[in-house]
Amino acid sequence: MTRGDRRENIFRDDVDRQDFLKTLAETCQKTGFQVHAYCLMGNHFHLVVETPEANLVAGMRWLPSTYTIRLNHRHKLCGRMFSGRYKALLVEGGN
Repeated sequence: MTRGDRRENIFRDDVDRQDFLKTLAETCQKTGFQVHAYCLMGNHFHLVVETPEANLVAGMRWLPSTYTIRLNHRHKLCGRMFSGRYKALLVEGGN
């Protein structure tokens, strides 16, 4: 999960949400992430991802930074969008 800087919104409209999902799909292609669930809220998002290649750090570096660049370009903004590092919780699968 990652929250907007100063708890501000990270999605201004549905186009932003679609851009985020597109960026998430690209992240999955680059990293092999398997998304099991996601929830997009105004000022943060939650993801449940499986990382077969043990590369959570690389993917979670690429996803928010790429989304921020695209959002800033679209809305003619500058600066960071997210507050600090993401929060990750380990979920172990059962058989």
